[in-house]
Amino acid sequence: MAIIINLDVMLAKRKMRSKELASLIGITTANLSVLKSGKAKAIRFSTLAAICEALECQPGDLLEFVCDSTE
Repeated sequence: MAIIINLDVMLAKRKMRSKELASLIGITTANLSVLKSGKAKAIRFSTLAAICEALECQPGDLLEFVCDSTE
């Protein structure tokens, strides 16, 4: 099981750079990069809400569940 982060897709759709989003939501570009790469182990609901507000999207636009076929 895996959760895929589609943040880079939404940024491209909105024609926004990571640096701009990080500034808007008040986190570092390094932390945003960890989230974008899928290496984050958790995300705060307040951060998720801020991202959704800034990108005018829903959490489901950013997060995707993919079931591994090997399990």
